[in-house]
Formats: sequence, structure tokens, C-alpha cells
Amino acid sequence: MRADRLVSLVLLLRRHGRLSATALARELEVSTRTVLRDVEALSAAGVPVYAERGRHGGFSLLPGFRTELTGLNHDEALALLVAGSRRGAQAFGLGSALASAMLKVVDALPESHRDAAVGVAERLLIDPETDLLSRRVVVEEVPDAVVAEIRRAVFAGHKLRIHYAAEGQPARWRTVDPIGLVTVRDQGYLLATRSGEDRTYRLSRVVAAEELAEPAQRPDRVDLGRAWQERGTRFRAGGDQVAVLVLVHPARREDLVGTAVAVLAEEVDADGRLRMEVTFQDPRHAEWALWQLAASAEALAPPWLRASLHDRAASIAARYALPPGGT
Repeated sequence: MRADRLVSLVLLLRRHGRLSATALARELEVSTRTVLRDVEALSAAGVPVYAERGRHGGFSLLPGFRTELTGLNHDEALALLVAGSRRGAQAFGLGSALASAMLKVVDALPESHRDAAVGVAERLLIDPETDLLSRRVVVEEVPDAVVAEIRRAVFAGHKLRIHYAAEGQPARWRTVDPIGLVTVRDQGYLLATRSGEDRTYRLSRVVAAEELAEPAQRPDRVDLGRAWQERGTRFRAGGDQVAVLVLVHPARREDLVGTAVAVLAEEVDADGRLRMEVTFQDPRHAEWALWQLAASAEALAPPWLRASLHDRAASIAARYALPPGGT
């Protein structure tokens, strides 16, 4: 919207002092002609923006044109900037709104806190795109128009029609009563009910969405944390999941936890290894996960898993056995 863009333009000039029309167009993702029209509109509204010609020219604001957000201390300002660096807003289609909000926060900080908070925030990196092994973090893309429609229905308390493609199935329309939105590791979920039954939908699988005028059938208040925990418990208990008792070296604990569906129990064994009871999606998943840990883990139960891992190891050992007389 133009009003938001005009505010962002002013805040950019406040922060940078002077910017060319080209730089402003790049920041605002519009054409230079649009920037020039916006500058004219700001001037007509009494905002003291002026142009400086020449090689290093551009647009600037008269010194002292700003507002202050008083009462924020250094740590509070830093907390806002760190929160603004999180990618959770991307899952809900609020990335551009968050960027604009952070510009406003920085501009409104008292002079004594602004430079210090920004400088400290530059020393913190939250959720980088890759880990130390250069493995990219998978961020699911959801069209802004789709997630915006879902947001509106959630906030307004209206029923919602979604064209949803469940895993391995073609997309089909269904009408739900939205309860709330949850983001976990950059994956967004819609918590809803359908015909009175709890349902959880991954936002990246919503092909299209339509807010309805009919009020949603849902409680006035909701504890999303508790609702998410309850649904997670039911999910972990369903399907063909298998429970495995395993001894694992502490250094490989996170590798095991990262592949398991759930950790049911954990304690330190006499030899220093961790004795853990974990669940996997199915037998094939359990065998694959334990094989990845090689000698760093030992499956104690169930017996069929130990036998399967033994047979696989024996097969590999036989293949790489030295020929008679070999070295």
C-alpha cells in the first residue's frame, strides 16, 4: 500500500541520511518514477524532504525530523531487533511487514540506544540459511495471497475454505474452522477443526484459500502451546511407528534425536552412553536411522532391528573382505 511505502521512504532517509532515487527504488522494490512521485507527495504533505543535485546527490530530510519511542532501554531495543531477524514471519507471509516494522523501530529509538542496539544486533546471527556443513535449511514457500487469506480468517474468526493437497493425494477443497497458526523450524501450520474434529494442515500444501463470511465454530480463547503439544502427542502415537531402545554415544545424541519422531525416555548408562527409547515412523525408518550412526549407536530392542542391522553389516563386511593373501 502507498501509505506504508511513504512511511518506509521517510524511515530510509532518516536512517541513511541521503539516498538516490535509484537506491530508494531498489529498497522499496518500485520504479524510480514511483519514487519521484512519492517524494512529491511527501513534500506536498509537509514532510521536509529535499533533493541535492550532483554526483553524490540524492534525497534527504531536514535534520531533526523524527519521532522518538521513549522508555526503551538498551536490552529491550536489542530484543526487538533480534526478534526482527527471525524467519518465522516468512512462514506467515509477514516478511515485508516485519522489515518495515524494524525500520520504524530503529528510527524511533532514542539517540542514546539506536547506534548501540544496531551495532550489537550485527554481532548476533539467528537461524542462518546453512549449518556448519553447508547444508541448507529448507524453508517452505507459501504464496503471500494464500497465507494472507488464511491469516484474515484466523484473526476474524471466520470459516475458511482451503484447497489442500495431503501427502500423496490430489488437492481437494475442504471447509474448516481455523483456530491458530504455528511455525516450527520455518514450517508453518494451520490448526483448525473440521466437523468438530481436530485437524492440522501444513501451509505449504495449501494450494488456494478463501475466507468465508460465516463465523467459525471455535472457543473464544485458545492455548496454542497446549493445543500443539496435544496434537503432537497424538501424532507420535499413531500410524505404524516403532519404539526402539538404543545405546548412543553422547556426541551423536542430536543426530539420533534429529531423525527420530519422539524421545520417550532417556538416561545415562553405566558406560557413559545414553540409553534412550525413541520412536520412528516405521521399521524402514528405524533401520535407516540406526545405520547412519554406525558404531556410535547400538540397538538393544526390538530383536528384529538388531538382526536386520547385523545382516546389513555382515553383507558390507563380506563385500569388502580382503582376497586370500591380500593386504
